[in-house]
Amino acid sequence: MFLRVIGRPLLARVKQTTGIVGLDVVPNARQVLIELYNKTLKEVEAIPADEGYRKAVEHFTRQRLKVCEEEEDWEVIEKRLACGQVEELIEEARDELTLIGKMIEWDPWGVPDDYECEVIENDAPVPKHVPLHRPGPLPEDFYKTLESLQESSTRTPPPPVSPPAATSSESLPKE
Repeated sequence: MFLRVIGRPLLARVKQTTGIVGLDVVPNARQVLIELYNKTLKEVEAIPADEGYRKAVEHFTRQRLKVCEEEEDWEVIEKRLACGQVEELIEEARDELTLIGKMIEWDPWGVPDDYECEVIENDAPVPKHVPLHRPGPLPEDFYKTLESLQESSTRTPPPPVSPPAATSSESLPKE
């Protein structure tokens, strides 16, 4: 029993490198992650409880914190979370803490109930200050592949799919 308690930390594999340029090995990554995840859960409480961002952050942070508290070995943590190396998780947790501060500053959930926004219908003229983002036509190969997939999935051949008539240059307004 005594040897297991004392020997296990000494026998744990030490990571030599992350293999990622500019990302150094963190020897106490588990402890760093636990601290960051606890700080994240504390900071995110400043966001209203019914907001989706807070719910998402709390959910994945609690799940990751639970794994870090249950496991001692960095390899097992990486394998169970399947979200990259522990050093990458540390960077991600730090970035999330920064984002939480920005979200609190920006207050995107604080839109007044009487706020009105301009709605542009499909056939309404678009104001000049609004950019038009119309994708160009898909390549002909796309339609051929789509047809072959549809034919292979059903025994009866589907009607042929024709590419759109307008090109990206024709769909833009001329000035």
